[in-house]
Amino acid sequence: MKKSASCFLAALVAFGMMSTAASADVKKGQKVYLKTCKNCHGSGTKGAAMHTQDEWDELFANGGANIIKAHANDKSAAYFNGEAFKNQSQDLRDFLFEYGSDSGNVPSCG
Repeated sequence: MKKSASCFLAALVAFGMMSTAASADVKKGQKVYLKTCKNCHGSGTKGAAMHTQDEWDELFANGGANIIKAHANDKSAAYFNGEAFKNQSQDLRDFLFEYGSDSGNVPSCG
């Protein structure tokens, strides 16, 4: 009985840590959005609602190939083809997915 209770508590702690990490990614993604996307796409509320969650998944699949292609001919092309996007893309995707048009969620500010 003690062993199963210990396993349960360990799993509960691990799950709690994963939930905290997931929300941190969304917050980091919001900061990335406000810094790199807001000028063209408006507030985080407006920008994230441009697509559904499934559409955001498609845009960011394969290293963000589709979102890179969508921005190939505009002033942000250098960002999307650079190291910054590679390093920030997962956080940005998490933010946009979290607040996609079909999510029912609205960012707190931005």
